Amino acid sequence: MAEPLPDAALDRLFRTSRSYNGYLDTPVAESDLRAIYDLMKFGPTAANQQPVRIVWCVSQEAKDRLAACASATNAAKISKAPVAVVLGMDLEFYEKLHKTFPHTDAKAWFMKKDGTPNEAAVEESAFRNSSLQGAYFLLAARAVGLDVGPMSGFDAAKVDAAFFAGQPVKVNFIATLGHGDPASIFDRLPRLDFEEATRIA
Repeated sequence: MAEPLPDAALDRLFRTSRSYNGYLDTPVAESDLRAIYDLMKFGPTAANQQPVRIVWCVSQEAKDRLAACASATNAAKISKAPVAVVLGMDLEFYEKLHKTFPHTDAKAWFMKKDGTPNEAAVEESAFRNSSLQGAYFLLAARAVGLDVGPMSGFDAAKVDAAFFAGQPVKVNFIATLGHGDPASIFDRLPRLDFEEATRIA
């Protein structure tokens, strides 16, 4: 039986970590990005679909290109961050199921009888499972000592055109990444109590 994580780890992953609006002038190495992915890829998805597709915006040109797709407030955060991240969902994830779920023909689950994709089923599954992977991304970044600022407030069509043109990929959400500047955050907002958000059936 697995032992609970120590409080220091739980604090880092959940209790004391925050969503950051700004970052210290400390670089993020490519090895950090690889370490994040190498953790998050082990998070479970339905039938091991792994539909998330990530663009790490490291260059200023890429960050500015993403900033041009975002609201004014978010644009400033994106341009100044050490790394900005586009988390997309592959709407042809089923083409890789022969590798990720090899013991059966899982691709067939997403095809109609005429052999064309069941677009509603594909998009629902891609969105759900890439969202799960997005959450794993946040926790993996925290686990390797980095901070994250996930955000909405962007034009999805513009992001898709800027980063996924000609690909069967659509953006799910975007984020900034780096070593968080404590001066950029506000007091923690309230969370719902157990009784407000859950029930035992």
